[in-house]
Amino acid sequence: MNDHVYKTIEITGSSRKSADDAIRIAIEKASDSVSNMRWFKVIETRGNIDDGKIAYWQVTLHIGFTVQ
Repeated sequence: MNDHVYKTIEITGSSRKSADDAIRIAIEKASDSVSNMRWFKVIETRGNIDDGKIAYWQVTLHIGFTVQ
């Protein structure tokens, strides 16, 4: 196994469906401009409440990617 150096970024995804969907949306969008993504860590999960129901989920992530 090769040694790696990672850089991390923090992003927040949102979804009306679920926290899991918010994570997937965030990672897919980040992959449009960030190469070599290797891992993610959930930092915070929160949401918006409207009329007593969950209107949408927000999930903040750290994403690690290898430095070339």
